Amino acid sequence: MKILVIRTDNPEAEIGIFEIDNTKHVKQLSYRKWQAHRRLSETLLPNINLILGDNAIAYANLDGIICYEGPGSFTGLRIGISTANALAYGLSIPIIGTSSEDWIEKGLEKISSAPIGNMAMPHYGAPVHITTPKK
Repeated sequence: MKILVIRTDNPEAEIGIFEIDNTKHVKQLSYRKWQAHRRLSETLLPNINLILGDNAIAYANLDGIICYEGPGSFTGLRIGISTANALAYGLSIPIIGTSSEDWIEKGLEKISSAPIGNMAMPHYGAPVHITTPKK
């Protein structure tokens, strides 16, 4: 199984490719970080394309997606998780949202039994502040 991981809760975004073989051995194929800050929506998909291309992996060869679900930046989590959900839906592959320091390990343990069609949901860590409309 080839798994894409996405973390976008901080100004420094992270993506990676992991492979799980038949014996459940996990191998990190590639991992990349970049300063996305306010350009995350412009840089996320090009960086995913780059990491897949560098590893000669087509989108159709992905078997699952793991994304960091929070807590973290409202906008960063929305962009990353929306992108991950759209890819999982379009490719008909499972998606897992996890959190904590070992978010990748937790996701890798669960991804092989995750159903197709689920969505990851962001957890911001605090109530969202929405401006009240002006009358």
